[in-house]
Amino acid sequence: MDLRFGVSVMKSREMLFRLKQFQVQEKRRKLAQIEMMIGEFARMAAELDREIALEEQRAGISDTTHFAYPTYARAARARRDNLLRSSEELRGQLEEAKADLDGATDELSKMVSLDGREKGEPADRPAMIEMNLRTARA
Repeated sequence: MDLRFGVSVMKSREMLFRLKQFQVQEKRRKLAQIEMMIGEFARMAAELDREIALEEQRAGISDTTHFAYPTYARAARARRDNLLRSSEELRGQLEEAKADLDGATDELSKMVSLDGREKGEPADRPAMIEMNLRTARA
């Protein structure tokens, strides 16, 4: 076998490994971003709930069908409802992002395990790396 070919294959594997690592990290970032947005939307909706309650208390009207129901409270309700709907949509995206991360982590884990076997590393090393990948997923 040509030595240059072996070096080329090794570099290709290294590049593929780095790509897989990058994909896992990117999927983790996306997951964290979605979780942060859900939390922010929940915080904003809770703040709007407080503002709605204060406005209703100030006006003395909590019946949304009443002709004198405060306009600000009506608008705040609409914004809160939009935030809650968006939050639910994000929860769907969160589940997809978790599945994507699981898939990318599994691919990386398989690659690490296969590479370890080919290099003749101890049998438990790929298992330890896989365990680290799985705990990082949580």
